[in-house]
This record gives sequence, structure tokens and C-alpha cells, in this order.
Amino acid sequence: MRFEHVLVVGAGQMGSGIAQVLAASGRRVSLHDEVPGAVERALETMARSLGRLAEKGSGSDPAEVLSRVRAADGMVPAELMIEAVVEDPDVKTQLFRSADALLPADAILASNTSSIPITTLAAATGRPGQVIGMHFFNPVPVLQLVEVIRAVQTSDATAHAVVELVKDLGKVPAEARDSPGFVSNRILMPFINEAAYALMEGVAEPEAIDTIARLGFAHPMGPLALADLIGLDTCVAIMAVLHEGLGDPKYAACPLLRQYVMAGRLGRKSGHGFYDYT
Repeated sequence: MRFEHVLVVGAGQMGSGIAQVLAASGRRVSLHDEVPGAVERALETMARSLGRLAEKGSGSDPAEVLSRVRAADGMVPAELMIEAVVEDPDVKTQLFRSADALLPADAILASNTSSIPITTLAAATGRPGQVIGMHFFNPVPVLQLVEVIRAVQTSDATAHAVVELVKDLGKVPAEARDSPGFVSNRILMPFINEAAYALMEGVAEPEAIDTIARLGFAHPMGPLALADLIGLDTCVAIMAVLHEGLGDPKYAACPLLRQYVMAGRLGRKSGHGFYDYT
């Protein structure tokens, strides 16, 4: 199955990146978001990203790629849906119920969730064998990894089709079982959380913490800067899933992280997180 037409639901940072790589692979993309103006902003973001890639000689013609992306007023018939909405179990579950009712019977329903159980989303549909996780990484046009998560119900045919799609997009699939946080966030979030504790306890300033991670561990970005890129609210939400699902207090979010979220310091998207981006 080639998936010639893909519906992407959610036109934020992740959704726009997913739509871009799909369109760059020659596929038609319908992009839907209930927030007014979100799709238009996503198209502008894609145009800038494609322009930068073209300048480096590593991308397709921006106009040609963008011509394959169309705004959708709602759920439109497609062979594959990839949702990239807010990291909220209730919101995602309702979205999957709607997609199950409106998309063709043979369509596959995928979630870009970074922590919410795929098995729960699959159980909300009448096609659980056709539900799977496709966890892209930010920035989607640049990073190669896609974590492919099989629900308990996911069929072999669905998993195979999605793995082949990921390869066709020029990315690398890594398959994981449906466990809280999967592999990536089960490892990453305690790292970010401990960095937040080091800051809260006055062990070092943000720049020093991130420099130690970059130069000492050969990471391209320090944990606090990465948390700002992900979104501190998203980090707290993921840790809540890990804490509840695994029952281990080490996954409880650092009080400083929670405090920043309550203050509206969400990272890059709000202009201020551990660092000031204004």
C-alpha cells in the first residue's frame, strides 16, 4: 500500500512537518486543524522550511511540494490518517472515534503521540487492527527516526505497510511495543527531568547544564534547550503518562517544570521557557 492520499489532523509544529515530508515524497496531503488560521500558518512554516532546504541543495522545489498540500475542512476520505493534535488522551480518543466513523473502511489510522497508549486509541475504533503509532521527531523534515508503535490489536499487515511508508519517506523506522512512553520518552523524559532538578537545586545554570550535555555526552542539544523545543507542557504531560502507567515516582515531573508551565513559560512556542526567546 503506497498511501497516495494522506490526511494529517493537527497543523502545529509536528503536523506541518509531517505534511511537508509526505508532500515531498510525492503524495497528496489534506491538512486539517480546527483552530482558525492554523493551516495557513503551517503552510507558511512549510514554505520557509522548504526554502532553507532548497538553498542547501537538499530539498525539492518548494512550490511543487506545497502544491500537493490542501487545507481540509474536516475528515476527508484518505488511505491513511496521521493525527498530531494536542497530547491529551480524551482529545485523541474522540478524534479516533470520529476518524473511524468517517474514513474509508480500509484506511489506517495513525497517531503521532509521544506517550499515550496506542492500544487505548485502537479500542475506541471499530478497526483496532488498523490503528498504529507513528512517532515522528522534531524537526520532522530533518530528523530521520520514526518510532513505530504496535498496539496489542495492530495487525501484521498494518505494521508492515507503515514501516514501508516510513522507509519510502527516507526515514528510519524503529518498532516498539505499546508501553508508556514507548522507548524514546521513557529514556528522554527522566533525563530532562533530572536536568530541571539540577537547575531547581542550584547545581548549575541552564547554559552550564546544557553545555555539559552537549560537549560531555556529544548530544546536539542540551536537555533544557530540548525541553524548550518540545514544549514544557508537553514534557509534563508525557511524564504524567509515564508516572501513571509505570507507577514509579522517578517519573513524576520536577516541581520547577510544573511551575514554569503554570506561569505560561512553555518554551519556544510561548517565547520563554528555560531560556528567553523574545
